[in-house]
Amino acid sequence: MIDLGYSLSRRFPDPPQTDYRTADVRALRHDLFCGDVHLADTEADRELSTGWGWVPVLDFAWALCDIVERLDLDPRGSRSHRAQYAELDFTETTDRMRFERRFGWVDVTADWQPAGEPPLTLNHAALRREARDFLQDLIADLTDMHEALAGNPVIWDLQARFPRI
Repeated sequence: MIDLGYSLSRRFPDPPQTDYRTADVRALRHDLFCGDVHLADTEADRELSTGWGWVPVLDFAWALCDIVERLDLDPRGSRSHRAQYAELDFTETTDRMRFERRFGWVDVTADWQPAGEPPLTLNHAALRREARDFLQDLIADLTDMHEALAGNPVIWDLQARFPRI
């Protein structure tokens, strides 16, 4: 089972003058909602998590949904033996998460993992479902904290693009 989670940082709060209703894509993806994220395989009791406090949490969820879709571009889907690759880079550091899909499985590694540690191996369909649920739950949490965010057209588009499965 996959567990995706986040925590918002108290060290990097959003600017108090932020108008969440009109925040543009750049602000939503890179400037707001900083914190930490984790991706865990609960059955293997292993996780990849950040501990920096400044990761744009909405951007992580958005990028993860994009990556899962890019990993599914081969028309043969889970029957494909050819590896498909994607990376998620963190803007304030050189660290990256790497995703490699082969057949119906995705191996996830991160630059900050100890050397020799095996990748997290996750079912692609489950990762797609969990990534979309994580995004939708995150948006719900953020709009509970900042009601004006619910009126932002960028958020509407994002919710429509990655609905729950």
